[in-house]
Amino acid sequence: MKKLITIVIPAYNEEKSLPALLERLRNMVDTNHGYNFEFLFVNDGSKDNTLSILQQIAGGNPHISYINFSRNFGKEIAVAAGIDHADGDAVVIMDADGQEPPELIPEMIKWWEKGFDDVYARRSSRHEGPIKTLLSKIYYRTLQRMSRVPIQIDTGDFRLFSRRCVLALRQFRETARQNKAIFSWIGYKKKELSFDQGERTGGKSKWKLGILSPDNSLVNLAIDGFTSFTTIPLRFVTLFGLLISAGAAIYIIVILVQAAMGLPRTGGYNTMLITILFLGGVQMISLGIIGEYVGRIFNETKNRPLYLIEEFHKAKVAHGHDQDEPKEADEK
Repeated sequence: MKKLITIVIPAYNEEKSLPALLERLRNMVDTNHGYNFEFLFVNDGSKDNTLSILQQIAGGNPHISYINFSRNFGKEIAVAAGIDHADGDAVVIMDADGQEPPELIPEMIKWWEKGFDDVYARRSSRHEGPIKTLLSKIYYRTLQRMSRVPIQIDTGDFRLFSRRCVLALRQFRETARQNKAIFSWIGYKKKELSFDQGERTGGKSKWKLGILSPDNSLVNLAIDGFTSFTTIPLRFVTLFGLLISAGAAIYIIVILVQAAMGLPRTGGYNTMLITILFLGGVQMISLGIIGEYVGRIFNETKNRPLYLIEEFHKAKVAHGHDQDEPKEADEK
């Protein structure tokens, strides 16, 4: 029996990108007859015609599976849902925007067959704005330095996992997720490939910088990465508090010496105001950092499901099984 390769593709408002991506995936299947392929799309509460397109093509394409969320849960959760429902001997994760080449998947499979568990693709070039590219580089390098886990730099979610990696990833059930850090955390034998990131085949990026937007926010994703995989920010708060306390103690000693020796002392209203504002700012930042960790503890203790599924369609090609009946509701 042929081995099954499941390709997990999160999709959010990708109606303009899907036709070109499906054509490229179809060409890949036609030129790689040694494997069965399943394309598992995860519709993350799209507001356009993404679901309609998937429903239409799934009826005539035995390779297409799709999961339809009850609402938008975010890309990190969509990837987790795809991993939960992937039956392949190996699982590939890629975006639906066409910037990641499906043509690289046979190369990933080759290295997987040689014994590698995590074959990840590193971007040698990017089609993003200079500010976003710079911030991304700074973030991942900072996260790597602050974490005890080696984080792959300049990589996205485009990678192939062996079955044992998939089973390991299914054990992660936290709601505040940073998948790239999780992928690094599990370890196993890794292999790096490089590719040139292409232009989007349609639409525009759904990621926003906004800190107040709960979904698809790059700022929230970055904060989740720091708070999920390192306690270094809390240690910075402690060390900074110790430094301020030490400085205050030294200043008190200086004042006492000046008073004992009858030396003139400088200072006044402005000095006191600056000191109060500085210490107040430090306290607010410290409380904010502590609050981020406490908030995540609060969310995790609720033990809510990561996502809810409204509809699930299973490809006929998956291990030769018959198509499962669509599920009206499901939760994980």
